[in-house]
Amino acid sequence: MKVAVQQEDLQLLAKTLQEQLLVEVSTAEVFEVKCVVNKGELMILTQHASDVIVDAQLIFAVIEEVLQSLAPHKEQRVQCFLRVFGEQLPYTKCFLALKPMGGWVAEGDEEVIFPSSSLTYSPLINESEEEKEEELFDPFADVPNLSASKPGFQIKPILLGAALVGIIVLGGGAYLLTRPCVMSECKEIQNAKQLKTKSPQLMRHAKSEKELVAVVQQLAAASTDLNVIPSWSPRYQLSQELKASLSGRAEKINQVVKALQTASLATQKVQNPASSLEELQARQHLWRQAIAPLESISSSSELYGLVQGKLLNYRVRLHAVNQQIFIEEKWLKKLTAAKVVAVAAEKREAAAKSLNDWQKAQSTWLVVINALNTIPRNSVGYQEAQKLLVDYKPKLVLVRDRATKEQLAVKTYQQALSTAKQAKVYEQQNQWQAAAIYWEQALQTAKKVPQDSLYYTQAQSLIEPYSATLKQAQEKLQVVSSLQQTRTDLDKTCINGIRICTFSIDNAEIIVRLTPEYDQIRQNNLASPYSKNSDTAVDVTNHLQILREALAVIGENANLSLFLYDSQGQVIYTRTLGG
Repeated sequence: MKVAVQQEDLQLLAKTLQEQLLVEVSTAEVFEVKCVVNKGELMILTQHASDVIVDAQLIFAVIEEVLQSLAPHKEQRVQCFLRVFGEQLPYTKCFLALKPMGGWVAEGDEEVIFPSSSLTYSPLINESEEEKEEELFDPFADVPNLSASKPGFQIKPILLGAALVGIIVLGGGAYLLTRPCVMSECKEIQNAKQLKTKSPQLMRHAKSEKELVAVVQQLAAASTDLNVIPSWSPRYQLSQELKASLSGRAEKINQVVKALQTASLATQKVQNPASSLEELQARQHLWRQAIAPLESISSSSELYGLVQGKLLNYRVRLHAVNQQIFIEEKWLKKLTAAKVVAVAAEKREAAAKSLNDWQKAQSTWLVVINALNTIPRNSVGYQEAQKLLVDYKPKLVLVRDRATKEQLAVKTYQQALSTAKQAKVYEQQNQWQAAAIYWEQALQTAKKVPQDSLYYTQAQSLIEPYSATLKQAQEKLQVVSSLQQTRTDLDKTCINGIRICTFSIDNAEIIVRLTPEYDQIRQNNLASPYSKNSDTAVDVTNHLQILREALAVIGENANLSLFLYDSQGQVIYTRTLGG
């Protein structure tokens, strides 16, 4: 029997049988079916992997069901074979006799079989020795492979596809010839060609993202329309080439569109001030994403004109963001450094044990405050800097007050020492009044050192010795004052128109000596009691007695012994303590 079919029809029949086997037979993940017409008879070969055990009867039953659905017009015999991948010979076969139901067109009744020597039999097949002697050949050797995996879901309408294949095979290809772009005009091809020619101009004149999107939509629509062209169409290869061309062009435009959309997003974000460095870096990333695809557009591209106009603007925007990031990083580094210095200031404050320590802590806090005050209002770190200033400024005030107090304490303590030093100098000069005044000042200054200062204890250690020294100075001053008064009194007593006497004072006694002049007058008066010396105008009558009494009072007031001598060194009067 002869079957007038085309190779394309046999491939479509094989694919239909292959897919149906994968749906109906669950024991194999991969089946491969080949169909040939040899000497007018249809032959079907089914292949599977060697590690899969299949039910040959089930395989043949599925094939018979599909072929019977093709509704042949008269009885038709079909040979079916099963073979393992990689093996040259099938391991079983069967003959199918299709009952006439209309649809198949076949002629002749010749039967084609494989030689006996090329077959291995299953219990379903009996081969004669005569067949084994026939010449070995493989009618499926030149049939291309149709690989297929088990579908993810079963397609029941496949029987309809098989019926259509039957129409193609048995009806002389009428259905095949009526498919789009097989024999009739192909408007899809024409539209695709026109758009392929027209699209460069559309791309070249596009001025915005919206216009580019419109071009992409046209390309996508034309590409989708080409999907209706079947694989057996003589225009199928051309449709695939056009589809690849349109898709490639749409992909290039989409890259530009995506870049423009990214730039639009970046532009929107720039409208509001960035609140963090991360936000600025995100904007930087957006501009880079927008620029990179546009930089890949060559000068020969239809999009070059549009891209170059955008690129200049985008690069300027990216440069601005880069500059802002650079500046913000500088301020954030200053902010971070201020935090580190603040930690150092707190440590110095906690460990301060001298005026120098407190001054260093104060200086450190001042560095922190000054650094935070320099961060500008438009910086992303400004708000954090202001919060830190609220915390740090009171700490600076406390440390500064403490440093000032310690400085005053040191100054007061040192002033006390300096005043005491000067008091000692006055002591050495026997200037007891000045010494007493300076010891009093030193004592009062030492008492002014604040109790909560570091020098309080040292100042307190000065109070007791300064008090004692002051008392001694005051006592000395009192003695000196008394002696001075005694000298004054003696001066007044020893001079009465003439120098009557001279005197000397020490810590134990007063020694008074009458002058020779006074002795001479006194002797003259004693020799002539009624004569008077008009030159000296000295009344020496009873004068010596009055002098003794005056000197006695002076000695008593000074609490010193008193000895009166005449000009010749003879004792005239003596007054001792307690006498």
